[in-house]
Amino acid sequence: MLLRKLSNYGILRASLRSQQCTASTSSNVLDTTSSTLLYDRDPQPQFTDPETQKLLQSMTQMDLDKIFQKQSVKDNSVEYKLMTVEMLEKEYRKTVERARKRLQMPPIVQLKKDEPQIISNDSALTGFSDTKYIFTDITYGLRQSERKVVVRQTDGTLEYAPMEVTKRMRQLYFPLEGRKIRVPQMFKGEHLQRCLDEQKYLFILDRMIVQFEPYEPEFHHISSRVYQHINETKQFDVLRSTRHFGPMAFFYAWHHCIDDLLYDMVRRDYLQNAVELIALFYKLHGIKYNYKDILQKFDEIRPAGDVALKELNKELKRSAKNLKADIEDTIGKTAVDFEVDNLCLPFLENYISKHALKKVQLELATQTIKEINAEKKQLLEGLAKAHGVS
Repeated sequence: MLLRKLSNYGILRASLRSQQCTASTSSNVLDTTSSTLLYDRDPQPQFTDPETQKLLQSMTQMDLDKIFQKQSVKDNSVEYKLMTVEMLEKEYRKTVERARKRLQMPPIVQLKKDEPQIISNDSALTGFSDTKYIFTDITYGLRQSERKVVVRQTDGTLEYAPMEVTKRMRQLYFPLEGRKIRVPQMFKGEHLQRCLDEQKYLFILDRMIVQFEPYEPEFHHISSRVYQHINETKQFDVLRSTRHFGPMAFFYAWHHCIDDLLYDMVRRDYLQNAVELIALFYKLHGIKYNYKDILQKFDEIRPAGDVALKELNKELKRSAKNLKADIEDTIGKTAVDFEVDNLCLPFLENYISKHALKKVQLELATQTIKEINAEKKQLLEGLAKAHGVS
C-alpha cells in the first residue's frame, strides 16, 4: 500500500514537471497568432513593379544627415580632409551611392507554407535506427537558399527538412553575421511589446531582416505589428529616409489604411509624397483614375538630375543668384514647389471626397496647408519684387 502511494506520488510529480516544462516552452515561442494584418495574396509582383518602386523611393526621401547619422558603434570617429571642389563633387557622388544602398528596401514576398515534401520511402530501413538522421549539403560556394537539407525518418522515409530545421542547419555550418540559431528573446511576447512601447521601431526592423527571411511567418507577423503600432502612435517620421519606409507605405496602401500616413505627409507639407501614396493606393486596388498624368508632370517640372551635385550646391551655395536662393531658403519653398503644390491639391481633394476614411481630419489639414502656402507664395513674390529678383 505504501509503495503504491509512493508510486502515485512520483507519477503526479512527473506530470506536474511535464506541464511546467510545456508551459515554459510555449511561452518562449514567438506569438504569431495575435491580430496582425497579413497579405491575402502574393504581393511580390506588385512590390517589385518598376512604377511601384519609383513611387516608394520618392516617398522615402534621401536625407543624407539622417542616413549617415552617428550610431553606437566601436569606431565612430570623424576624418577631416582638404579637398578641391572637383574632389568634393566626386566624394558626394560616392556618398549618394552609399546612401542608395542603405535605402535598398527589403523584399516583400508571399508567406511560404511549410509543407512536407517526401523524396522517397524505403520500407527496408524501417527500424534500422531509433533516431532521425539529418543530411546537409555543405558544398563550398553555394548560396544559403541553394543548400538542401533532408531528413531520414525512423520508418525509412526520406524527406526535405522543415523550414526551421533547414534554417538551423544552414546557420550551423555557414553562419550569417548577426543571425542567431535560436530566435532572440526580443521577438517574443512581452519583450517585443516592450520594444514597441519604447518606439524602438528601427531597431526591431533592422534586427528582423537579419534574423528572418522575407518568406518566413515571423518576418510577416513582426513587420505587421511594427507597422500597425506606428500607425497608432503616428511616428511615421522615425522610418523616413530608411530602408523600411517604402515597405511600410506599401503595407498601408495594400490594407486600405493610408489616411494617417497621408495626414502626416500633408501636415509636413510633403504634398508630392501624398499624391504618390494615393497613386500607389489606386494602382494596388485597380481604382480607375488617371494618376499617371500628374506623375508625368512631376517629372517634367522636377527632372531627375545629379543628386550629389544638387546636395553639394545646396551646401556650398554656388548658385549664381545667391539672393534668390537666400530668399527661398528663408521661406522654405521655391517657385517650382508652389507649381507642384497647385497640381497636388486638386488630386488630394478628389481622394478625400471619394475614398478617404478620415475625411474631416484630412480636409482640415489640406485647408490649413493651402492657406500657409498661399501666404508663403505671397511673401516670396513680395520679397523677390522688392529686391528686383526675377
